[in-house]
Formats: sequence, C-alpha cells, structure tokens
Amino acid sequence: MITRAAKLLLLAGIALDYTLVVFNNLTDFDSNYQFVRHVLMMDSTFPDNHGHWRALSLPAFHLAFYFCIIAWEIANTILLWWGVVRLLRALRLPATAFNAAKGVPVAALTLSLLMWLVAFLSVGGEWFLMWQSHTWNGQEEAFRMFAVVGLVLLILLHPDAEGQP
Repeated sequence: MITRAAKLLLLAGIALDYTLVVFNNLTDFDSNYQFVRHVLMMDSTFPDNHGHWRALSLPAFHLAFYFCIIAWEIANTILLWWGVVRLLRALRLPATAFNAAKGVPVAALTLSLLMWLVAFLSVGGEWFLMWQSHTWNGQEEAFRMFAVVGLVLLILLHPDAEGQP
C-alpha cells in the first residue's frame, strides 16, 4: 500500500506544480510572455551567430506560441488531476486494477515530458538558440522539470503486485 501511496502522492505533486504554473501564467501573463517573446526574437543570443534568420519578430507569433504553451499546460493539468483521481479510486483495489488505472497518468506524464523536451529544450533551446542567452535561458529549468517528471513516470511505470508494501 505504501508503494501505491507514494506513486499517487508523487503524481499529485506534479499535478500541483502544473496547477501553480497555469495559475502563474494566467495571473501574471506578461512575465512569461516576455520570456517567450525574447526567446523567439533571439534578441539576446550571440550577436554574430548565423541562426538569426530563424527569429520571429511578429507579436502574433509570440502570442500564438505562448497560448499554445498555456493550452498544453492546462491540458496536462487536467490529465494529471484526472490521473490522481483514477489512482486514488484504485488505491485499495487488486494490483491489476491499480496497474490498469495508470493509463491516464502515464499519458499525462508523457505529455509533460514532451512539452519540456520538444517545446523548451528542442524548439526553444536549439532552434531559437536559447542556450546562447544569459537572460532568457530556461534550459536548466526545463531539464529539471524533464528529470523530475521522468523520474515520477519511471516510478509509476513500475508494476504493482499483490502483497507489495
């Protein structure tokens, strides 16, 4: 039971984090919008790099990217909390039922990993060369989130068995 509770609590921790991220993005829209805007404009990357042709300077692109990120985070938040409810309902059921309840949480954590890997590390970090910026570089935070979510996913994927603590 303790192993199942640990999986449930770790998933709830990720869901809480996403809830706070969405709350912050909605209540302090401009702070993270500025981050997205500067990354897409590439205005703080190395001045002599040959990738500046990739920069997007139109505010419509900045808003579109930011709205997509927020929508992705909202979808993830909903899926994560749905997964928490599914695991909570299956907490005292047989191992096969608890394992079956992991589908939504696994999908939510995978969606989260893809956000950090694709949107932040690949698109932001490599395509828009975010790694070159001292001011608008979120790669360390993105990697931290990728690692935390990945660790929780690995723990959750470990199959539960009858009689497990």
